[in-house]
Amino acid sequence: MWGIVPAAGRGSRIQPLAFSKELLPVGSQRDDGIDRPCAVSEYLLERLILGGADKICFVISPGKSDILEYFGDHYGSAQLAYVVQPDASGLCDAVFRAGTVVGHDEDVLVGLPDTVWFPKAALQTLPAADLSFLLFPVEHPEFFDAVVLDGDRVTEIQVKQPDAVSRWIWGAFKMSGHGFRELQSLWTKRDRRDEYFGTLVNAYIAGGGQGLGVKAGESYVDVGTIDGYRTAMALLAESSAGNGRSRLLAGGSPEAIRPASAMNNGVTA
Repeated sequence: MWGIVPAAGRGSRIQPLAFSKELLPVGSQRDDGIDRPCAVSEYLLERLILGGADKICFVISPGKSDILEYFGDHYGSAQLAYVVQPDASGLCDAVFRAGTVVGHDEDVLVGLPDTVWFPKAALQTLPAADLSFLLFPVEHPEFFDAVVLDGDRVTEIQVKQPDAVSRWIWGAFKMSGHGFRELQSLWTKRDRRDEYFGTLVNAYIAGGGQGLGVKAGESYVDVGTIDGYRTAMALLAESSAGNGRSRLLAGGSPEAIRPASAMNNGVTA
């Protein structure tokens, strides 16, 4: 199975940096008994591998050779490949550029490299379906892609919609080989105008396609802003202190961390 890491974005919300935002140090990890800084994208790679990916494709811009230099040809048990996205043309363009290395019948997992989320192994809950989303409860769904469900079936994705009716957002998703090619074909037929994956999925559903949503996520933080960075550091500190089921609302501040007993399915009680 392939993991796809769209990493061609400019990271304008957290500039200036002297390196790619995907290499922003967030927390630390221990290698051979020595603590070292951990690049934020390493959290996603760890989760993709736990989800079953044995090959990972970074989609990078021409100016992000530092990502290749940092990771090299493998990470943990996964082999790495790199595909170039000449311009930051949106998530759909990034995901489907990986089609140059993804085999016709190979499943894929997709996540965002500037996020930190728990549980680590949540991708294992996604079913063998053409399209399924790992969902997280958040306090401000208007900043994300909110997923509207009928049971576990996706009926609509509300892309950064101010009046979003769902507090569940997608944080990662899985496609079968067939689903990947179907969505890629639809995107091409729509003149590749979809920048956001959510608008493409809405067209896919309108045309008879199906997507599933799995509410297995507990906490999700976008590290692409200073507030998000601080929140992620607080979340990791709490997790390393032994609360492996830490529930921190996305878009919150470090002060928003509350004991699990004060939460209800990841939503403030």
